[in-house]
Amino acid sequence: MKLNLEVEEFEKLQGLFIEQVVDKIKLKLQEAGLKDRELEEVTASLGLSIASMIDDTSGMESDGVEIRPYLTFRLDDDEIIHSGENSETYDYVMGALKKTFEG
Repeated sequence: MKLNLEVEEFEKLQGLFIEQVVDKIKLKLQEAGLKDRELEEVTASLGLSIASMIDDTSGMESDGVEIRPYLTFRLDDDEIIHSGENSETYDYVMGALKKTFEG
């Protein structure tokens, strides 16, 4: 498998990825009975928390092992792209929330 640096494509994909994360969070919270303002606030809180974990900004550790994710995207069976640094999905959460709740 080939790892390619493609910043513009990576940025596009991480935005689309976090939109899907936010959509799934909203759906599951709706299934649990949340509505209106509470649904939006809890979706935002969970989306931002998950994004900070994906972006390696939340300082995760388990059983003395430091956990440091690095987001990549597979384009096909032989090609993976990355940005050359940590992802910035957190920066896309507010746009994803707007699209999910106003779209």
